[in-house]
Amino acid sequence: MTSEKIQVRYFSGYIRNWKKLCTELGISCELDRKEREKAIVEKAYEKWEMAMMEHIYGMFAIALWDSEKKKLFCIRDQVGQKQMFYTVADGEFICSGDINEIVRDSRVQKKLNMRMLQQYLFYGYPIGSETFYENVYKLCPGHYAEWNGKTVTLKRYWKPVFEPDRTRSIDEFAEEIEKTVNEILSEEMGDKEFPHKESFLSGGVDSSYLFAASDAVCANTIGYEESGFDESELARHTAEVLGKGFRVKVITPEEYFERIGEVMDKMGQPLGDASAVAFSLGCKAVKEFTDVVYSGEGIDEFFGGYNAHKRVLEKDWVYLTCSHIMSEKVVKDLMKDYDDNLKANEPVMPFWRETEGQDDLSRKLTTDISLWLEGDIYLNTDRTSTACGIELHTPFSDLRLFNVARKIPAEYKFVGEQNKYVFRKGRLCRACQKVACR
Repeated sequence: MTSEKIQVRYFSGYIRNWKKLCTELGISCELDRKEREKAIVEKAYEKWEMAMMEHIYGMFAIALWDSEKKKLFCIRDQVGQKQMFYTVADGEFICSGDINEIVRDSRVQKKLNMRMLQQYLFYGYPIGSETFYENVYKLCPGHYAEWNGKTVTLKRYWKPVFEPDRTRSIDEFAEEIEKTVNEILSEEMGDKEFPHKESFLSGGVDSSYLFAASDAVCANTIGYEESGFDESELARHTAEVLGKGFRVKVITPEEYFERIGEVMDKMGQPLGDASAVAFSLGCKAVKEFTDVVYSGEGIDEFFGGYNAHKRVLEKDWVYLTCSHIMSEKVVKDLMKDYDDNLKANEPVMPFWRETEGQDDLSRKLTTDISLWLEGDIYLNTDRTSTACGIELHTPFSDLRLFNVARKIPAEYKFVGEQNKYVFRKGRLCRACQKVACR
């Protein structure tokens, strides 16, 4: 098979380890980024076929045509940092990272999916593989769709599996985390195509660690007029101690509510996450200064960062991700066409059954990585940043860091009331915590 028989028809994302792949695949590093990423995907598929996802680190949504097999492959990265949707209309397979592009096609019937509406009211985000449009589907993380001209076949090439290694100490894992973060960020910092990068900073440990360890020259945060909601001073203090620049975007109530319609339109589907509007305003503000921004998503889901991860489940209970908004009774009262056969736990059950026998934290993290992280967090960050012309880099979502997290026992992730304990044990991470406490 030659690369002339392989064609990238769609690519959205960022290949973090592109220099290593160019060397391994015989691709010139002097190519412009668009041509280089296209060449990497084509050559990687030529060499490894679908195993190429084991070699590509970063975020991606890809449509790849193999003329020899006469098949189109639609691929989404392991944890779903980039969106990918698809449908079949008039015998043609249509895919895009923007659901609005799909439904704008005149061949696609725009009909509300009542199943998703019912599940959305319960969870507050579009959960699972269905969307708000009937017969338009989301490609789930770690999956690819294979189109042979007649049928779509879905295949799962990766899943989050936690296998605790209790032969190693907390300090050993902390050192491995720091080593892995340094490896990931060295690739980011070695990418001279982005000479000016900035970072979003909340003042919390994740974003502070990322800001301190990266080549970001300035921090950006959101502030509010109401002092009870404003945490920007903590972020400002962190930036000052690190000797880096700082900006705050103060959001007024009027500005926030005026932005909601535009945010939901660009999102493509409803999202009941209030942070999406603030994040959009933050992206709009930072766009004036840079095109590439770091953000710290991924740590909470990999290492256990939410209070819901600590709660003990009652016997025979099912963990319904870290965010569920309404009870089934309330949803039933609200919906005229409520479907009694559609249970709230339906999207969760495959992951819950699959992890039976594992510790509760591993089961919860598997569920959140598979559903909540991509269905809420990445939907928000990907669509809002893209709409503002920002390329958002999330180094902590790199698969190599998950491969460390998956080996860490639950008792190392929560110690007393401290969450993400082993992540916080790293030297630089401890230093960031000291900065925040000064």
